[in-house]
Amino acid sequence: MAMSVDHHRPQHLSHHETSRNPLAHQVVKTATAVTAGGSLLVVSGLTLAATVIALTMATPLLVLFSPVLVPAALTVFLLVTGFLISGGFGVAAVSVLSWIYRYVTGKHPVGADSLDQAKNTLAGKAREMKDKAEQFGQHNVPGGNQ
Repeated sequence: MAMSVDHHRPQHLSHHETSRNPLAHQVVKTATAVTAGGSLLVVSGLTLAATVIALTMATPLLVLFSPVLVPAALTVFLLVTGFLISGGFGVAAVSVLSWIYRYVTGKHPVGADSLDQAKNTLAGKAREMKDKAEQFGQHNVPGGNQ
């Protein structure tokens, strides 16, 4: 009762069926493409026509109300932009505070190794600069230890 299935070929078409009548297969593919493309082209044309009609009907209203609509649209745009930016900064601040809390409590958040490495590098450079400054001061300041 077990059926053997060839996993390398589609189950609906065998190699023999497509090679036996390639012209019919090509005609079916072309007809499908023309039908889908034509349908989309018709929908596109209808959408364009509806947009032009709506714009033609709305133009007098836009001209009459433009002294009110333009500042109102600008105000709404600025308000929405301000709220989105404010929310983004709030999320960033909460994320940073959460990361700092995890770092301080020793939970080793992502990036803690890089921060520790940078801290050690800066501390080493600061020690080097301190030593150089002491050496410079000893050699170039009159009355220093020589």
